[in-house]
Amino acid sequence: MVVVFCFNTCLMYFAPWPTEHKVIIVGLDNAGKTTILYQFLMKEVVHTSPTIGSNVEEIVVKNTHFLMWDIGGQESLRASWNTYYSNTEFIILVVDSTDRERLAISKEELYRMLAHEDLRKAAVLIFANKQDMKGCMSAAEISKYLTLSAIKDHPWHIQSCCALTGEGLGQGLEWMTSRAGLR
Repeated sequence: MVVVFCFNTCLMYFAPWPTEHKVIIVGLDNAGKTTILYQFLMKEVVHTSPTIGSNVEEIVVKNTHFLMWDIGGQESLRASWNTYYSNTEFIILVVDSTDRERLAISKEELYRMLAHEDLRKAAVLIFANKQDMKGCMSAAEISKYLTLSAIKDHPWHIQSCCALTGEGLGQGLEWMTSRAGLR
């Protein structure tokens, strides 16, 4: 809130600061996390390399401010994800819909995060990425494998998407924006 006082008159102006919602973008390496972040930001594909540490960007959707932390997903980095959890309101889990062999690891990481005290109030958006690829799993298949219906203490939504074209990303952001209004 901004309060302005003037001499000779007592003018008060109240302007609310926009609330910023912290988001962590997680998932296994090569799932498309960084591509999604920069698709949100610039609406175009940016050449990326494996993230070591994190990237952070502010995304504004319908006057809702999201501070998005894209965190590296290599196995050696996953143990440090919890250092980003404090004050997180949204988790975006990016799943490579073609990577059937590592879906069990994604599930394990998801439930480890949901059990963490700092994320007890976080809402979860799962992006089923790479839906443009032949032989990919559908969002429904991924939801069933991750047993999302068992998650009762966190609002969640799964969204099919393609990070390269941006298809489905807007719907995921709309879900987050609607949830941010409830906080």
